[in-house]
Order: sequence, then C-alpha cells, then structure tokens
Amino acid sequence: MKKSIVWALGLVVAASLTVSKPCNAAFVIGGENGWQISTDGIVDVFATYNTTSPHPGGSHALSLLDNTGSDYNQRFGVDVGLLPSVVAFNIKAPTTNGIDSTVRIGIYPSLGNTGNASLAGSPGLSSSDRFSVGPNIDFREMFYTAKGAYGELLAGRALNLYQAKNILNDMTLLTAGTVGLRAHTVTLGHIGYGYLYTGFGPQFRYTTPDMAGVKVALAVGEPYDISGGDKTNSPRVEAEISYAKTYGSTSVQAWLSGLYQNATRSNAATTRPGASVDSIGGAYGLGVGIGGLNLLGSGYGGRGLGTVSVQDGTPKVAGLFGGSTDADGTGRLDWGFLLQATYQLTPSVKIGANYGQSRQEETELDTTTRTSAGAILVKRQESATVNAVYNLNKFTQFIAEYTYAQNTWHDSAKQHSNQFALGTMFYW
Repeated sequence: MKKSIVWALGLVVAASLTVSKPCNAAFVIGGENGWQISTDGIVDVFATYNTTSPHPGGSHALSLLDNTGSDYNQRFGVDVGLLPSVVAFNIKAPTTNGIDSTVRIGIYPSLGNTGNASLAGSPGLSSSDRFSVGPNIDFREMFYTAKGAYGELLAGRALNLYQAKNILNDMTLLTAGTVGLRAHTVTLGHIGYGYLYTGFGPQFRYTTPDMAGVKVALAVGEPYDISGGDKTNSPRVEAEISYAKTYGSTSVQAWLSGLYQNATRSNAATTRPGASVDSIGGAYGLGVGIGGLNLLGSGYGGRGLGTVSVQDGTPKVAGLFGGSTDADGTGRLDWGFLLQATYQLTPSVKIGANYGQSRQEETELDTTTRTSAGAILVKRQESATVNAVYNLNKFTQFIAEYTYAQNTWHDSAKQHSNQFALGTMFYW
C-alpha cells in the first residue's frame, strides 16, 4: 500500500506538496481474508540555535519569539522541527460493494525534555528537567474513511480542513522554520508568521470524487472556545474547493477554504453577557510548478481567528499573544500571507526561500485600552527562511536552514531573532 507525506500528516484530501519526499512507501501485511495492516512514519531531529533581541517589556504582550527578558537571549536546543516524529498504523478492510474502508491511528512523539507537564511538582523534577521522561506522546489521529465512487467520508480525529493546505504546502513543514519558545517542543515553521495552525479535531467530513481536477470538501466539527468561557452550542463548519492538474511538465494547484462558527458569551461575562460571538475566515492558495521550479502564494483573513492557532480564544499562557477577540468578545481582524519559491537544483538537492507575515488589527476597545492602560498587542509577526535539503537516499534527508524573524507591536516596538537549524529526517 503506497503512502505519501500527505498520509503521514493524516489528511485524506489530495494535496500537492512542494517539499522533498525522499520516501513514499509503507510496510504492508495482508491476511488471506483481505484485511491489511500497514505502517508509515517519520523520525526527525533538529539542532537549533537562535539569538533573540530583548522583549520591549512594560505592558507589551509577550511574543512567540524565545525571549521574554531585557537582555539578548541565545539558545541551543535539540528536538523535532515543525512536524513531530510520526508513527502511524493503517488498517484496511476488504473492499466491499465498491467501498474501501480504512482506519488510521497516528502517534506524534516529541524528543525534548521540555513539555512534560505531568512531572511538574514531582520531588526534584520540573517540566524542563533533563530527567523528565514522562509521556510526551500526542495521539493526533484516530479516524476511519470510507471511499467509493460517491467520494469519501471521514469520521474521527484528523487535521482540520481550514488552512490545512496553507501549512501542507509550506516548505518548512518538514524542516524547522521559525523557532519560537522551545517549551512548546515543536518549532513554528510559519505558524503565526504567514498562516495559522489549523489543529487536529474530531469531525465528520465529506469529499467529492475528483471532477477533472476539482474536489469539494465539507466538514462539521467540534466547536472551539472563541472568546473564553463561551457556550459552544453550535458546530464548527469548514469547507474547501481545490484544483490540482498536471499539463506536461507544468503542475498547477489552487484552493479556497472557509470557516464559520457561532458561540454565545457566558451570562457571567463582565461585558456583553449572553451576546453572540462569531468566528469567520477564508484562506486561499495558488501554486505552479515548471520543471524543477515551484512557486507558491497563499494567505488567509477573517475575524475571530487569532494569531497562532485558529480561534485562539483566551490565550493559554496569559499575555503570550493576542486572542481571537477583545475583552468584550468582539472579533479582531486577522490576516496574513506566505510567498515561496523552491528549485530542484540536482536530483538530490533542493533549495528554497519563503517569506510570510501574520497581522492582527486592534478593535476600538483595544485602541482605547492601549492608550489608557498601556496594554499593547503584537501587530505584525514576519519571518523569512532560506534552506537547502539534501536527499541521501529515498528515505533519508538532511537540512540546513536560516530564518530571520521579527515582531512589531502596535506602538512600533520591535523584537527580532536570527535562527539557524541543522536536521535530519528518516521516512518509512
């Protein structure tokens, strides 16, 4: 059974990746009764070093960059890149009445000693202690698909639809990209710096058959907390229309995706109790490949989206970043884009460069609060990356990468970071 990098990420919609794919095979064991089990996965290890300027301090919201102090910070670390390591298992039932049914379980372990919060408070241990070897496994995927002439149905926990292709087509998906707070274990790629992290969530999804390169997908998923303490009594709805076609040596792909969710503020909220809160967004992308050259442009925009993951709600770490709404539950305007070019220099070497930024505009309340109380949000997060990828063979690759990242607050204060990464990835 052939497995692509898209399968390794748990998507069941076709996506044409612009990253190197040194291996696309999996182990398959078949039974006499038609059942099959296969496995695929990735092990990635990255050494990163960054030097980051001081945080502006005062009432400036904390940034994603790895420095909250008043002095320059230099940090070296060894962990995974944007994508954690992956170990996945796929179980395929016998084809019945023209229907192929498959179950996928995806396990995403990290490598570092940080992030093991289950050990915090234990005698002599903290969540960042080098002896912290508690569980750091993320069961992101648990779903089944049923595919036939009618299209495909997915049910379970999988990568969400909205902005999925934005992240899947980023060349830093399988590298490091922007290095944020390493307590998060993974790097950021361009999360918060050109697109938002769509996340994995429980859902029902239907995807049409391929219609001359066009597919349409509709997903109904578990709602998210948009403004903090909301009544999430209506589903999260996502949709996508995509196109992918090859014309000789030229490939073209394009997509449009959308998101809508409504929630109700708690009756105990200090302001606007019981009021309606909406999160609505659109995303897009266009990629063209001509021989060894691939060009990509993607972007997103909407209200109530946030600055890091889609529908940030109330930040999990107080003051870390601007949530999707202001204190009154009014959705902030969020938008961003990513521009990218990669070139296959030789059969084994690919080089690439991209630039992305994410912006959050203040609401009227944010502006008033900034001038009266000094609470200052980050306005723009931007980063540029250049890298070289060397494929030693069909299942091993090495990466060298440099990233420059900069954050700008609404009062024009800035913080910047120079970042270097060397890594390797093994696929099966």
